[in-house]
Amino acid sequence: MLDIENSKVYLVGSGIASLASAVYLIKDAKIKAENIIILEQNSITGGALDGSGDPDNGYVIRGGRMHEKKYQCYWDLLSNIPSYDDPNITVTKESMEFNERFISHAQARLVKGGKRVDLSSFGIPKMEQIKLMELLFIPEMFLDNKTIEEWFEPEFFETNFWLIFTSMFAFQRWSSVAEMRRYMKRFMHLMPQLKYIGGILRTKYNQYHSVVVPLKRYLEERGVLFKLEYQVVDIDFDIDEKSKRATSLHIKKGEDIELLEIKEEDYIFITNGSITDSTDNGDLNNAPILKGVESSGAWQLWKQIAKKDSSFGNPSVFCDNIELQKWYSFTVTLKSDTFHDYMENFSGNTDGTGGLVTMIDSNWLMSIVIARQPHFPNQPKEVKIFWGYGLYPDREGNYIKKKMSDCSGKEILQELFYHLKIEDLTKPIIESDKLINCIPTAMPFIDSLFMPRAKGDRPLVIPKGAKNFAFLGQFTEIEDDCVFTVEYSTRSAQEAVYGLFDCGKKPIPVFIGAHNPIAMMKASQAIAE
Repeated sequence: MLDIENSKVYLVGSGIASLASAVYLIKDAKIKAENIIILEQNSITGGALDGSGDPDNGYVIRGGRMHEKKYQCYWDLLSNIPSYDDPNITVTKESMEFNERFISHAQARLVKGGKRVDLSSFGIPKMEQIKLMELLFIPEMFLDNKTIEEWFEPEFFETNFWLIFTSMFAFQRWSSVAEMRRYMKRFMHLMPQLKYIGGILRTKYNQYHSVVVPLKRYLEERGVLFKLEYQVVDIDFDIDEKSKRATSLHIKKGEDIELLEIKEEDYIFITNGSITDSTDNGDLNNAPILKGVESSGAWQLWKQIAKKDSSFGNPSVFCDNIELQKWYSFTVTLKSDTFHDYMENFSGNTDGTGGLVTMIDSNWLMSIVIARQPHFPNQPKEVKIFWGYGLYPDREGNYIKKKMSDCSGKEILQELFYHLKIEDLTKPIIESDKLINCIPTAMPFIDSLFMPRAKGDRPLVIPKGAKNFAFLGQFTEIEDDCVFTVEYSTRSAQEAVYGLFDCGKKPIPVFIGAHNPIAMMKASQAIAE
């Protein structure tokens, strides 16, 4: 019998999946906190849940994960974690109270020619409505490697439904139709409100400060060790017909690589792949640089591991086609109320209640979000920020005759203001010191989790025969759940901990909106409008 009392657990990566695992290891598996070691290749924790910067140089948010009440694993996790501002209230309670005050109801979801688009109908042709319903009932096994554009006719992609769906979730026409099916089934209860982003929840601040910092603080207070700038470059395994055991870690610190032996009673949790690895920031006057797999520690590690056993997945499916996986975001920091005041009057939404505003006549398919201000704890009252992204960065702009990928922050802002038809209003901002920064970000792998895939391309959280290791995060296989969500990562943590340790607990079941007949009926009515 293994000596769990002295077991060490090494967590590769410090995203939400690893942080959640550490919480469950302490709380449920009764692993000593000081025996939990989180190895992170970067100088900061949090993975894709980020938020950084200051009011003098500008803030950066690469993106934000949308939340909803049925994220049962996620809210369960955060119900144990004191919030950033108040140790007497949990992150879950803080978030729920915040969303009771600032309720999502976007009134300018789609914009064309600087005017709001009528969303009284999704505009889906009857035959495409039938195809949507067929997609819900076909078994996933028949959708291996199929794309969305292989399932629907071209006119589907001109509908309000698709424009809302693609901009809200970042699906592309060439994305996996199996993943779209999961989204349709999982979020069926939100379908009638999809036009207005109803039911979507947000955190008080950006997700780094509202979620990651409280989790890290909680873990450090209990003795969990965070080793930053420690990159795991390879993992050795002892593999035979009956079992698989991790035996050592190859860890790079600076220019040195050390071999860490994994003892019989020790465990490894591996975050395989990353949607935000190899990102690069530009600035007001410079475009970011698009990097590739060669600069990504997370993808290189998974590729190295995958060579050793077929049950470890197929990373090439997800990371070898950057041209189909990338998009660019941008974060704007202003010392001016002008733009935010205009958007409030234009949309009818106060900041924090509107969600995405998508310019459907933009060649880049630009969207912006104005979060509740302040979005950072250190953000002065007079400083305003907003975030945006372009789903088609290789297309030439309508106003700026360059690809978005080649544009500086200022050029991206000029393109945005052109589509909103507010060039005259915003020209004084563009030409003054009121514009602190617009920081564009190149993300080569951001849509990698939606790439068409087949069974086995993502490893199980605990592969068959695995004795002392598990995979975590967005590139594991969890039946029925939806990638690109914090819920998916948190559930992978539950599956890993409860599967490897005798906790007497099981992961919380996946919530499927389509299993509720009333939700199905209401969704069908909304789609038929």
